[in-house]
Amino acid sequence: MRSRTASVPRVVGMAAALLGLLLSLLSFSTPAQAAPTGFRIENGRLLEASGNDFVMRGVNHAHTWYPGETQSLADVKALGANTVRVVLSDGHRWTKNSAQDVAGVIAQCKANRLICVLEVHDTTGYGEEAAAGTLDHAADYWIGLKEVLTGQEDYVIINVGNEPWGNTDPAGWTDPTIAAVKKLRNAGFAHTIMVDAPNWGQDWQGVMRANAKSVYNADPTGNLIFSIHMYSVYDTAQEITDYLNAFVNAKLPILIGEFGGPADQYGDPDEDTMMAVAQQLRLGYLAWSWSGNTDPILDLAIEFDRTRLSSWGQRVFNGANGIAATSKEATVYSSGGGDTTPPTAPGTPTASEVTSSSVKLAWAAATDATGVTGYDVVQVRGATETTATTTTGTSATVTGLAPATSHTFAVYARDAAGNRSPRSATVTFTTSSGGSSSSCGVGYRVTSSWPGGFQGEITLRNTGTSAINGWTLRWTFPDSQRITNLWGGTATQSGSEVSVAAASYTAAIPAAGSVTLGFTASRATANPSPTAFTLNGAACSVS
Repeated sequence: MRSRTASVPRVVGMAAALLGLLLSLLSFSTPAQAAPTGFRIENGRLLEASGNDFVMRGVNHAHTWYPGETQSLADVKALGANTVRVVLSDGHRWTKNSAQDVAGVIAQCKANRLICVLEVHDTTGYGEEAAAGTLDHAADYWIGLKEVLTGQEDYVIINVGNEPWGNTDPAGWTDPTIAAVKKLRNAGFAHTIMVDAPNWGQDWQGVMRANAKSVYNADPTGNLIFSIHMYSVYDTAQEITDYLNAFVNAKLPILIGEFGGPADQYGDPDEDTMMAVAQQLRLGYLAWSWSGNTDPILDLAIEFDRTRLSSWGQRVFNGANGIAATSKEATVYSSGGGDTTPPTAPGTPTASEVTSSSVKLAWAAATDATGVTGYDVVQVRGATETTATTTTGTSATVTGLAPATSHTFAVYARDAAGNRSPRSATVTFTTSSGGSSSSCGVGYRVTSSWPGGFQGEITLRNTGTSAINGWTLRWTFPDSQRITNLWGGTATQSGSEVSVAAASYTAAIPAAGSVTLGFTASRATANPSPTAFTLNGAACSVS
């Protein structure tokens, strides 16, 4: 027996060696990569399968409580949205949305050329809200919908569970979040997955901010985006900019998955900064909510009627940095034969009501086959353009202009698909001399720094007895610092000289009032602070 079998191990061993060598050689070749399917995350950005950057601009819709309000999706699209976040229930707390119902929602999103973010709401406030369900239960719900969701990766993002932890022991959020993501990946989901923060979505104790990297790394596909909900916790510009920039600087994807503007018993959210910074950083935002709120001050549309927008709805859709002016339709629709024709150029703007720091511009409307949704007013300086304001009408007042200076402006039109028209002809005018004589004070501080860069904050105070309406702030950096991003105004820089024109929402400063600007900048080794500032040509005190 031994003599008959002694050669078998040797032959098997030689075969194994040859097989190992072959596998080793094959391992040096790079396998062909499949084309990306659906949305994906790359370098901290949300991309479509086409590779185009996608910035969500839309609203939340309470479908699970108002399943009959199916016209809402068409209505939010008509107002310019490119995304809708749809409230669903997994049956733990409210009536379960069936697979047939969810398939219908997806079909309606696609028919209205909207990206569909689907979320389970039953998890809201887990650990503090006794009726709330777990993320694990929510994950099981998604797995039960797998046949409906598979193949929709171009159109659907899965938000595992809404605000899945309350204020009690929010550190407990991390492990269940990782487990839910892994459960979905193990079940074969390739979709972009969205995860909400603890503290009822507002992360005021910083648990998601501190653990985001570990949660992101736990997703084997890297196709995960974080969602922060911004309400009264975020009532200052610094809180908003600090939080969002922490993720952007770490190249971790984030959006504002819910936000409110109206003041409540807890405080007054700074929605102007939320929207402005989201636009500057090219981050998504989804306002809460279309209609049907228990607290009606948060209704964007009154009684689900898109022709009756509340003041909150007007702000979100038609205000500065609003949906109508900044939304761009997903290319998955336009690449499928959708609207790719831009509007005609608007008429040449005319200038009137020229003061030392402002002007009213008006122009003839552009035309478009599917309708113009907004206009971008740009200031032209040679070959450089800077967006001064956005509007849905055919006139706008631009503030923050330098006195006794020649200014040139032009206008672009946009349509619902995000197509931009050719530029209008330009108009040039000269502001009157003098500017505002109001006294001013400036507080300048560095809020954080890193090798080669820093973040700063400027508080501009009106120390006079009358309001400032429109301003331009100027200073000179002492050591080659350069602005890379600024919110609260429009910055231009020539060498070390910086000029910031007010944004529409910071232009008016009442007597004894103030506005705050934030910015990021590059720097050399040293980072000395500027020592002198002027407002509309007048020197300000510095503190």
